[in-house]
Amino acid sequence: MKKWRKAVVAFLLLSMLVIPLGACGSKDEETTKVRVAEVTRSLFYTPQYVAIEKGFFKDEGLSIDLKTTAGGDKTMTALLTDGADIALVGSETSIYVQSQGSKDPVINFAQLTQTDGTFLVSREKIDNFNWEMLKDSTFLGQRKGGMPQMAGEYVLKKHNIDPKTDLTLIQNIDFANIATAFASGTGDFVQLFEPTASVFEEEGKGHIVASFGTESGHLPYTVYMAKTSYLKEDQETVAKFTRALQKAQDWVQENEAAQIAKVIQPYFEDTNVKTMETVINRYKEQGSFATDPILDEEEWNNLQNIMDEAGELPSRISHDELVNTDFAEKAAN
Repeated sequence: MKKWRKAVVAFLLLSMLVIPLGACGSKDEETTKVRVAEVTRSLFYTPQYVAIEKGFFKDEGLSIDLKTTAGGDKTMTALLTDGADIALVGSETSIYVQSQGSKDPVINFAQLTQTDGTFLVSREKIDNFNWEMLKDSTFLGQRKGGMPQMAGEYVLKKHNIDPKTDLTLIQNIDFANIATAFASGTGDFVQLFEPTASVFEEEGKGHIVASFGTESGHLPYTVYMAKTSYLKEDQETVAKFTRALQKAQDWVQENEAAQIAKVIQPYFEDTNVKTMETVINRYKEQGSFATDPILDEEEWNNLQNIMDEAGELPSRISHDELVNTDFAEKAAN
């Protein structure tokens, strides 16, 4: 009987030691799942993939469920219908949502890119390009009302080209099918993201002649945003997410394109590493990758100026109303 009692006591003591240890282990390994919807898969978003592959999100206790929802409208729909917690898309979409009287406004909280990310690709090789060459041509642009198209039109007007009268502008093709349409013979010029633009050049389907990013200036081109309710209810998650992003932005600035390309290659299996290096280096040189997540007021105003110029701005909205820099400023510091 004494032996039985001793065995029970020993078991209980052992249980008291094991249970807390087990509980501590599960707590350390506990992660918060964050569903992110990206507007497209592009090397333009290099810091995002770096944050995932280098484990910066994981270090913050976050598990990222990344899905590509082609097009700003689809990405915003995913966010508004609770199909995603955070959306990576152009800031103009938050303005469109607000103009419709949203009860749960979509707030921009962390900036990923700070210039337009598209390039002008010509069907024929042009040694000495000038923007006047677009006159009387057929230009395959982006979706009407989207930031790529608005930035494109802004640049054309900057070079005294009226997109409505000086050329034939095609913008009724779905975002995901624009590159295919050009490859099939539609248009003399096309506005493309990377790596598609460089791949077309390698395959002889087109030739990069200009950058819309260097022409349109700084603006909050691609930003992480979430509904007001999510920012309030999951403040710690958003803070961790933004810190991880800042770490990735620092890492991208500090490392060479070749090293960066190797890290994010799993996201671009159909693109060779050399092409990735070229694209990443091109984006770095023109300052497309934001160096911190802060979306400042000057960039916000430039965005609205471009929207207004394109006739797509419903009404001006102050920086304070749709931008929250608290998380970004803390991460940057």
